Amino acid sequence: MERNLKNVLVISFGFLLLFTAYGGLQSLQSSLNSEEGLGVASLSVLYAALIISSMFLPPILIKKLGCKWTIAGSMCCYIAFSLGNFYASWYEYTLIPTSVILGLGGAPLWSAKCTYLTIAGNSYAEKAGKNGKDIINQYFGVFFLIFQSSGIWGNLISSLIFSQASNKVEISEESLACCGAHDCMSEATNTTASAGPSESLKYTLLGIYTASGVLAVLLIVIFLDQIKSDQAETEKEIQKTPSFWSTFLATFQHLKDKRQCLLIPLTMYSGFEQGFLAGDYTKTYVTCALGIHYVGYVMICFSAVNSLCSLLFGKISQFTGRKLLFALATVTNTACIIALLLWKPHPNQLVVFFIFPALWGISDAIWQTQTNGLYGVLFEKHKEAAFANYRLWESCGFVIAFGYSTTLQVYIKLYILLAVLVLSMVTYGVVEYLETKSSPGTPTATKKENVGPHTQETKM
Repeated sequence: MERNLKNVLVISFGFLLLFTAYGGLQSLQSSLNSEEGLGVASLSVLYAALIISSMFLPPILIKKLGCKWTIAGSMCCYIAFSLGNFYASWYEYTLIPTSVILGLGGAPLWSAKCTYLTIAGNSYAEKAGKNGKDIINQYFGVFFLIFQSSGIWGNLISSLIFSQASNKVEISEESLACCGAHDCMSEATNTTASAGPSESLKYTLLGIYTASGVLAVLLIVIFLDQIKSDQAETEKEIQKTPSFWSTFLATFQHLKDKRQCLLIPLTMYSGFEQGFLAGDYTKTYVTCALGIHYVGYVMICFSAVNSLCSLLFGKISQFTGRKLLFALATVTNTACIIALLLWKPHPNQLVVFFIFPALWGISDAIWQTQTNGLYGVLFEKHKEAAFANYRLWESCGFVIAFGYSTTLQVYIKLYILLAVLVLSMVTYGVVEYLETKSSPGTPTATKKENVGPHTQETKM
């Protein structure tokens, strides 16, 4: 096997193992650690730390350690989060500090992965006499093909383990009345969560997730090659990377562009809607009415539809244009929000619990692919500052969504979600108008979208 392709596969399967654990844990946080909102608070802290990390840690660590050891070290931060879940408590100070550690390790992990695949792609292209961008895109295609399935495996493991619980309890109609949009906050919504997984099943799950993370680190340490002329070549790449202060200033100077300011609501909405599904839908609808062992199955449905639609919409956008796809996502999300406001979840309506994440997966695929593509087209000359803003504002959306998760009733969160969605579409419409006005002879949808490897980087 060609050496560079072997390294791409090693990184891809390393990330698959690591995010099988992290993805499963993220889906379960609001249900597994529901005590005083500890789970969602940890996710809010995690994304806040990610914001700080993305501003200055990646260039420093990659320059000092090189790509291989930055990836291995950052993966250890994810293992720390799995270990913190063993004794999750507000009073033992385990989960919140490990969430900070994971957040700080998240940005260097993704940056080092992108740098490694880019250098490996250019190296092979130079030897083979091929176009560097073509090889890099192929490598990223292989990576995401393998990586995207992590959401399926992580959630499948949790559901299979928790479905073994022998103490499953019939949920009373009184308890079911506290599920859904008009939830009773923390009083009754945890009935099935507390009756579901025993401590032994919880530790079994966390043990598997921790082992998966350890295997990911070992795979990288043992089988991933150092990049040839690692010190010289990596330093050459890093020297092109701006320093912390120049990146920090460039990020906020980019806000002078009115189009960037207008895209802030849309970018934050991406964090809001993902935060709602992971933090509120899984707890207040699924865990409350069906039990925690169904969370994994529901999130598998979301992950599978999301992956397939990401591929589909990435292909058809050149024919439909992004405006039509954004309209489809808006209609789909709006319909879901209104239906969730009206729906009273009941175990007899099992199919409905899967319809919502499937529809959410369709719309999220559009938000991810088309918003990234929009940034790539509008800010082609200032990609670094533009995508730094993307990561900043999407992470802010996550922080806010998880931050108010335990203080507001679900129907209020749904109204907030709807309001942000409406505002996002209004400001996005203004951006499209400005683009059409600035280049009346060239339809915006037909402009070449040169996004490259940034497309999915914002995913933790």
